[in-house]
Amino acid sequence: MSEAAPTLPQQLLALADRWPDRVALREKRLGVWRERSWSAFARSVGVVARALDAWGVGPGDAVAILSDNRTEWVFSDLATQALGAMAVGVYQTNPPDDVAYVVAHSGAKVLICEDQEQVDKAVAVAARTPAVERVVVIDPRGTRDLDDPRLTTWAALLEAGEAPAGDPIAFLRQRAAAVDPDTPTMVVYTSGTTGQPKGALLSARNVTPTGAALAALLELGPDDTVLSYLPLCHVAEKIFTLYLPLASGAVVHFGESIETVRDDLREVSPTLFLGVPRIWEKMHSGVVLRMKDSGPLKRRLFEAWTRRGLALGRKRRDGTMTAADTLAWRLGDLLLYRPLQERLGLRNCRIAVSGAAPIAPELIDWFHGIGVPVYEGFGMTECGGVSHMNRPGAFSLGSVGLCVPLVEHRLADDGEVLLRGPNVFSGYLHNPQATAESIDAEGWLHTGDVGAIDERGFLRITGRKKEILITAGGKNLSPEKIENTLKLSPYIKEAVAIGDRRKFISALLVVDHAAVGDWATRRDLPYGDMADLVSKPEVVALIEAELKRLNGQLARVESVRAFRLLPRELNQDDGELTATQKVRRRNVMEGWAELIESMYG
Repeated sequence: MSEAAPTLPQQLLALADRWPDRVALREKRLGVWRERSWSAFARSVGVVARALDAWGVGPGDAVAILSDNRTEWVFSDLATQALGAMAVGVYQTNPPDDVAYVVAHSGAKVLICEDQEQVDKAVAVAARTPAVERVVVIDPRGTRDLDDPRLTTWAALLEAGEAPAGDPIAFLRQRAAAVDPDTPTMVVYTSGTTGQPKGALLSARNVTPTGAALAALLELGPDDTVLSYLPLCHVAEKIFTLYLPLASGAVVHFGESIETVRDDLREVSPTLFLGVPRIWEKMHSGVVLRMKDSGPLKRRLFEAWTRRGLALGRKRRDGTMTAADTLAWRLGDLLLYRPLQERLGLRNCRIAVSGAAPIAPELIDWFHGIGVPVYEGFGMTECGGVSHMNRPGAFSLGSVGLCVPLVEHRLADDGEVLLRGPNVFSGYLHNPQATAESIDAEGWLHTGDVGAIDERGFLRITGRKKEILITAGGKNLSPEKIENTLKLSPYIKEAVAIGDRRKFISALLVVDHAAVGDWATRRDLPYGDMADLVSKPEVVALIEAELKRLNGQLARVESVRAFRLLPRELNQDDGELTATQKVRRRNVMEGWAELIESMYG
């Protein structure tokens, strides 16, 4: 076995040996944060591994996990990997049909569910998931009367793991040592924006060397803290909950539920934080809207110091602060930046990352201007989740950063970004054709993203190869750039740019119901549901004014000249969004074709 590529369970064992009594995990239950040491963490994984082993799980098998983020998720994941089997995450927001697809496609032998809601899905699709022998429920309340012989509890699983004689950690050590680091031990399903999701096969070789190198580059250590809240079936959250903490000893926190994230974030105040663009957009719009409702003095103070913060933030990034600038920053920190950071829960955050989708550069600039250092990164499930990252001392606004260690990049003749390195996956489960289309004979991964590389090596993503809009005038435009600019408005939650083979750009817009509803209430504008709200002429005028303002940040050919407000939010059940809340553009355009044509009539 290569020393350069230990498995994730072996990294856990190394930390348990080095720091047996240091805190590894914290989990909030019933309002109380409960701690677990590295040795207790390793023992729990060993117990789960012994139970799965007793149930016949071994190399080539799959264990699916259908749950929100919690300690049992990572115990199950690492225990499965230690047996040489494959851990498969299933989005807890998935409807039964999507659950059936992933569980059946992966051939899962065991399905671990969080609670009654998830067990109900497992029972409903039992006929379509014949390989499942056991359905384990972590919280069994409400499941007692379910008639399914496969059903068992997490407590029963732990009993099975505790029953054999001997130390669970010794068992874990023995089994983990037998796993080849090139063996796929994770199946991470892609978001499936253009069809059914594909199962990307990832091994220890794909994730641990890059994770360790990145942890060293960011100088992460046991004093760093992380809040795990994004779905663990997504590779981005796996990086922050598993790969980086197991490489550095950072402490991972699991909050009470997805509904308590804001409170959990303020309590934990992590030093390392991952947010998808929508998280940063919501934070920004929340602050801006609160300031609109504040008194004149407070509003003027906010506007003056955020404007000053933009210039100071750029100087802090570049290391060009003068003594006067430092004094000004300290004053701004006292008056505005510190209270804002504490309210957001990011006062202690030294590295905040935006990933999983493109983000507007203006948004990153704004956060730097209030003292929250957000760095955009880039990666794919197929390259272990990360290939590029901006970071302290190596930053370029609007780019996704430099290659992380061990990864190389180049551009194809048509501008497509190609990646190569040990992090490139071994292929798609049961799909050799798609694998051959993704990795060429020289080992280059074809990302499907179009980009540009500057003279310093910083990569800029300019769009998706299959989603470039070519206007009737022959201009090639990136819909993502237009959409991200529109979402800078605190009143616009989602935007879908239209314009392929059209004379001009238009957009379907989903308003932020809470923000626009608050705006209407403050103006004594009565409304019923969302459809009624967006039908109001005053609301249409509000969004029209926002578009006029934001069009000023776009080139003339990119400007949105017509728009329609959707009467409801896009949703996953109608096939308009993926489980990761990415827009399925083709489905949206087909579903709202009549509304689109009305803009070009």
